[in-house]
Amino acid sequence: QVQLAESGGGLVQAGGSLRLTCTAPRMITSTFNPKTIAWYRQSPGSQRELVARIAPDRTTYYADSVRGRFTISRDNSRKKVFLQMSSLKSEDTAIYYCNEFPSRDSSWGQGTQVTVSS
Repeated sequence: QVQLAESGGGLVQAGGSLRLTCTAPRMITSTFNPKTIAWYRQSPGSQRELVARIAPDRTTYYADSVRGRFTISRDNSRKKVFLQMSSLKSEDTAIYYCNEFPSRDSSWGQGTQVTVSS
């Protein structure tokens, strides 16, 4: 049973911004809050990669490729995790997923497509 759902993707020009939202409609707050939640992405022909993660204490980690451009945050009361993406590049084009960290097979959602045009 999928626990997480993504939204907010779209088509944007290089240099633009998008904010992705991850929601956990099937989790209760006491289950969501202690979890580390991460954003992953997968582009055609590539393996899924970790983009950023945020721990329950809001400690964050970013992949080198996005550090300084992306910001991950969470709102525990609404069971949401956000990924603010700025200065987008064509190489950021991918399907973006949220999941726990480490990921759980049962928690992969449909993802949200981000396309950056150059």
